[in-house]
Amino acid sequence: MTSKERAYWRGQANSLEPIIQIGKEGISDNLITQIDDTLDVRELIKIRVHLETAPLSPREFADKLGEVLGADVIQVIGGIIVLYRKADKERIAEKKKKRGSGTAKATAKKKVKIKGKRQRQREKEAKNPYAVYDRPKFRGR
Repeated sequence: MTSKERAYWRGQANSLEPIIQIGKEGISDNLITQIDDTLDVRELIKIRVHLETAPLSPREFADKLGEVLGADVIQVIGGIIVLYRKADKERIAEKKKKRGSGTAKATAKKKVKIKGKRQRQREKEAKNPYAVYDRPKFRGR
């Protein structure tokens, strides 16, 4: 990555908020998976390192994450790391295939049709002919 590209991404990262935090646990498999998924969606992310509790320095974390994830380290300032990785549609599609089309719970969702007050009243009247009297009377002025 050239210095001009890095400068461009630094400028884009100024408005971002850190969405991932690294604390006393350091880098775990779950954290790497989470950052990997986030990079697939956003391409550019900020990570906050809690300096008091983290076992390594932010620069060491950034180097490890960049190496493991194949991401470019844009900058490390204080406890903030900025990572960039171009989204690869083929790799994302492969990950989706590995995970499956979705859980049974997600695919078994039923469609809910929201009924209005008048439609509910008509259905009530169709079931019970005496329900017609439940309608509020219109009183003209």
